[in-house]
Amino acid sequence: MARGRTQRAATVGVVEHGNSAVLVTLSPGGELLDRRRIDLTEPGLPTHPHHHEGSWAVGRYLNTPGARALSLAEAVALVERVHASAARGAREGLEALAALVPVPIARIAIRACSPLPPTVEERIADNRAQTFADSVMYREALATAAAGRGWSVHWYERERVFRDAAVALGREDIDAFLYAMGRSIGPPWQAQHKLAAAAALAAAEPKAPP
Repeated sequence: MARGRTQRAATVGVVEHGNSAVLVTLSPGGELLDRRRIDLTEPGLPTHPHHHEGSWAVGRYLNTPGARALSLAEAVALVERVHASAARGAREGLEALAALVPVPIARIAIRACSPLPPTVEERIADNRAQTFADSVMYREALATAAAGRGWSVHWYERERVFRDAAVALGREDIDAFLYAMGRSIGPPWQAQHKLAAAAALAAAEPKAPP
């Protein structure tokens, strides 16, 4: 996409939560264009197959309510089913968003992912990796779907994204800006919406000098 067209395009900020995600879409000037929550997987599938079913398969958390015995191969197959469902859900969710936003979308901001072992089996077996592998799976599904639409993917750090957004706007902080944004659309306007909006602001194309 040419630079001029990119500067006239919108940016989507994302906050994932389990198998769903909050999307806040902003215009190049920081105006709120859309706020929505999308489900990434269909009903009936587990939301955290690495952390729950995968852990049960290797003997973790078997004394927790709802735990059941299953093989590692069954857990891996389940992760793959959830991954495929999330990929479809991400594609459909972004397609629906793009169809309704009145300007083209050029960028998406997604929380940066910690590195993971290369295989599902290794992710399940690694006591640390299994705690966040599901979240990474959903973020990567959204990134892949966005890239498939030709959007650039910006990976933001949660600890600094509000500061980065303030810098992008040339402000000391953006609390009042985000508060006014929430007032303009009404509830719900929660911490996750503010975070998604800040991510979109921080990822937006820098304004050209006058």
